Amino acid sequence: MTQAPRADDRLIAAMDVPNALAGLKLAEQLGDAVSFYKIGLGMLTGGGLALANELKQEHGKRIFLDMKLFDIGATVENAVRGLAQFDIDFLTVHGDPYVVRAAKEGAAGKDLKILAVTILTSLDRQDLDGALIKQGTVQDLVLERAGNAFAAGADGVIASPQEAALIRALPEAEGKLIVTPGVRPAGAALGDQKRVATPASAIADGADHIVVGRPIWTAESPRAAAEAILAELAGTQV
Repeated sequence: MTQAPRADDRLIAAMDVPNALAGLKLAEQLGDAVSFYKIGLGMLTGGGLALANELKQEHGKRIFLDMKLFDIGATVENAVRGLAQFDIDFLTVHGDPYVVRAAKEGAAGKDLKILAVTILTSLDRQDLDGALIKQGTVQDLVLERAGNAFAAGADGVIASPQEAALIRALPEAEGKLIVTPGVRPAGAALGDQKRVATPASAIADGADHIVVGRPIWTAESPRAAAEAILAELAGTQV
């Protein structure tokens, strides 16, 4: 394996591109500026697992597989056990406690971190009403789901940057990861995100990693876009 120089891995670049070939091209454009990549469900049928393996084994990158698994416990456990063979770093599951516990069983013996999804950053209270989710503010529900996920053994949670500080303040969050999608550099289009913040504010509020997709891969120069975000993060060293 060729070990790439380790960039600031607080930035996770989301490979929300059509297939593995486009993903490899993006990784080539970003070069050693980015050391951590998210590969999501949308690329699963486009060679996503093969891309994850190639980036990890041949280029020394860290990999976040964003599958948001949700099923009965036995199925989740088996799925995680299979995915863990790809030597990935992070894997998402829904934050329901029984799902988290099953995922941790499937990841036993591996270094894979199980991250629990609280409430998607593309949703607001109106969306939750439509999904028949119980009453309460989005922030309160995120905090409750985060606490329950930590109690079930989650290594971390996925939450919007607007909730990062509140989650970090939970006693149960000590030593746990907070990964925030919905991060947009100042002036960037929101896309389908509704609960957003800038990279520096997300980190300052307690996030360990930020996930940035469109502002990087749609840029005229993806590397320049990533380097601008990294320059912003350089001012938030702890």
